[in-house]
Amino acid sequence: MHQDSVDTSMTTAVGHPQHEVMRKVSRRLLGFLFLCFVLSFLDRINIGFAGLTMMGDLGLSSTQFGMATTLFYIAYVACGIPSNIVLARVGARKWIGCLMIAWGLASTATLFATSANSLYLLRILVGITEAGFLPGVLLYLTFWFPAAYRARANALFMIAMPFTAGFGSAISGQILGLNGIGGLHGWQWLFLLEGMPSVIMGVVVFYYLDDKPHQARWLDASEKHHLQQALAADTPASRDAAESGTVSALREMLSPAVLMFSLVYFCLVNTLAMIAVWTPLIIKSISAAGSGNSVIGFLATIPQVCTIIGMVFWGLHSDRTQERKWHLVLPMLLAAVGWLLAAYAGNPLIQLSGICMAATGSYTAMSIFWTTPDQAISFKARAIGIAVINAFGNIGSALNPLVVGWLKDLTQSFSAGIVYCTILLLVGSLLIFLLPIPAPTQRTARQRY
Repeated sequence: MHQDSVDTSMTTAVGHPQHEVMRKVSRRLLGFLFLCFVLSFLDRINIGFAGLTMMGDLGLSSTQFGMATTLFYIAYVACGIPSNIVLARVGARKWIGCLMIAWGLASTATLFATSANSLYLLRILVGITEAGFLPGVLLYLTFWFPAAYRARANALFMIAMPFTAGFGSAISGQILGLNGIGGLHGWQWLFLLEGMPSVIMGVVVFYYLDDKPHQARWLDASEKHHLQQALAADTPASRDAAESGTVSALREMLSPAVLMFSLVYFCLVNTLAMIAVWTPLIIKSISAAGSGNSVIGFLATIPQVCTIIGMVFWGLHSDRTQERKWHLVLPMLLAAVGWLLAAYAGNPLIQLSGICMAATGSYTAMSIFWTTPDQAISFKARAIGIAVINAFGNIGSALNPLVVGWLKDLTQSFSAGIVYCTILLLVGSLLIFLLPIPAPTQRTARQRY
């Protein structure tokens, strides 16, 4: 009986009404959430560009600079789960709005750092306030997008990461040129001009987002029915039983499936942190001597442009085939090869191409990854399960800056840190075959949108 409801729902999607309502939902939500994520990710990674001049101004070593980002992620990991619990109770509109205002103020306040210790404290505050945004929005997307549409939705949302890395690189290099204006260093202007927009957008969230489809005044009754029918079809009877109390949310949160997803995400997130934090400095190390910050900023945008194209194409292809496992493995292997080229090619052009491959593969894999965990987690445990996977994975984000910074100080090269990330990508690629990711059925494999 349930299978019939799934087939009917998907036929509706391919036919007309549901497909149209999904286009309407995408237009309403994805562009806005994309902009919010741009501001979130910018406030997370701008310290990488600030480090080009901040390290000298504050007298920081690479290890101390890496520690600041490690402490950010420790706070981020610690607060992600409770933040998602609060979001599930009070709603995305109120909670995401509050988070954006709080992290915008905390990020802006980083301009007042005067030493390693004050920088540590300020980055901890940014980590605490930003922790709930990404897992919160990933949960929020499951309330609006059926599984069959999730890869492209995730890709269109998550291209905010490479877009921000590229756009942020270009604009950050220019902002650093404001050094001395108003008595502020260039990196202080960076935190000021890139932090305050989050505060403004946080206020807008209160008026723009709806928590659930039935609250959306921009959908009519028929559109709400088609959307809710498709979302209900994603909840198999076995998972309905779990929600009735047969399996507690806590037990499910610590299930082998959730732990395995967490381990794979840990391996993947290490390379994402490598790209976000160290790319400007890696490009500086392989570029021509004397290259200015503006040139480095321009070069750092090239991998991100490649990433945006790759994410959109691969996400659409994954949804059309409804295949997830190989669509996750192949980008991770591409990233591993790219990092090895970046470390050992010897030719700056090939090394930059390697960084392009690493960035494209890593971010593309991330967007596909987040289409899979909810298929192994009941609706009741979804908020906590997603937060657990995100939190455990981001332990990698906490470790990477410290490990890579220490290896850089030890070897005077980024090669050892790059090898560290490559090994984790290969391990993660092997572990993917142990994940409970369903194979595409004949029916879903034939879908075309």
